[in-house]
Amino acid sequence: MANDDIWILGINMTKFGKHPTLDVVDLAADAALAALADGGVTIQDMGVLAAGNLMGAAAGLGQQLQKQIGQTGIPVYNVANACATGATALRTVIMAVKSGECDMGLAVGVEKLSGAGMLGAGFGAAKSEEWTRSGRHGTVSGFEGKLGTDMMPGVFAQVGMEYLHAHPYDGAEFELFARISQKNHFNSTMNPLAAITKDMSVEQIMNEPMIAYPNTRAMCSANSDGAAAAVVVSGAKLRTLSTEQQRRAVKVSASVLTSDPYQEACQILPDVNTLTRRAAIQAYEAAGIGPDDLDLVELHDCFATAELVHYDNLMLCPEGDAVAWFEAGNAHRDGSTPVNVSGGLESKGHPIAATGIANIWEICHHLRGEAGARQIPDAKVGLAHVIGLGSACGVHIMERSGL
Repeated sequence: MANDDIWILGINMTKFGKHPTLDVVDLAADAALAALADGGVTIQDMGVLAAGNLMGAAAGLGQQLQKQIGQTGIPVYNVANACATGATALRTVIMAVKSGECDMGLAVGVEKLSGAGMLGAGFGAAKSEEWTRSGRHGTVSGFEGKLGTDMMPGVFAQVGMEYLHAHPYDGAEFELFARISQKNHFNSTMNPLAAITKDMSVEQIMNEPMIAYPNTRAMCSANSDGAAAAVVVSGAKLRTLSTEQQRRAVKVSASVLTSDPYQEACQILPDVNTLTRRAAIQAYEAAGIGPDDLDLVELHDCFATAELVHYDNLMLCPEGDAVAWFEAGNAHRDGSTPVNVSGGLESKGHPIAATGIANIWEICHHLRGEAGARQIPDAKVGLAHVIGLGSACGVHIMERSGL
């Protein structure tokens, strides 16, 4: 029998940063065991496991993970979906529980990424001075340095500058993006699990090495190692558990995953806007709420430029008004809709497959009232967003337990 309501019972993330003595299985096991303990359950209670990993590509990560936390014979899904890998692993478990296949499951995302350098999306064909027909996309020449770039800093630099071109801004664009980054670096000082917990002034951020204008190093997501895990439970099963488990459980009001709709341009260069807006529309409809109902948002600020455009894509502001919305202070901790109070990817870090679940970890801790110094008072509803180029977008809306 299908389950109508879905809850996160337990959730955990490791500290993001450098873990030279741990491999992906070690990190995944740490997060998984802690998430199970947080929910007051064990691996024997799980009916499904989804394990997300992208860069390390450990063969059969889910099966390897079970060898450390318990081999119970349950179905395992090994998931890879760019930066949306963790969110996709979570959605895989949510769908299994929602379908009635099982009443409880475990989702894990893990990555070893410290020292990885700049990442490319891989949209272009191999570099060549002379075009020759070859491969599946033989009619498309490699575009690196010709039509643009598939390196992440450059892609998202273009995204931000394109937004300001479409919606002209009279101020200093470089300083605008530095102020967005400064907000997140300040927030990181209250997050002990962040890879970087360093407050930085606007001037310091602007004086960092330039990676791809207008993104300096401090405006770029921090490559790091880390893992995050979540236990998903059906509403029917939750009602059989203790009052404390029910009180700490967080309702998943919407779980949405989208990919690119057809557009001629995005056959070559990605469009991060359309699939995000579509995911947001679907999520608000599923949850029965609107952007004004959100108490906080964790969005995919892989670069400072990305955060700006996603204010608009997630409809936190009227279309075209992202700059004015930010400058009014709405995205700050004391604003109408605090954004990235964890420090965001620029400070918290971005171990790719872990990020989608880590963003949800942050939301859950505020809804539980367990976020410590960075707690948003009386938070009841939160949204977590992640986007992976290729492209995939995951949006989850969570609500506080009524107990």
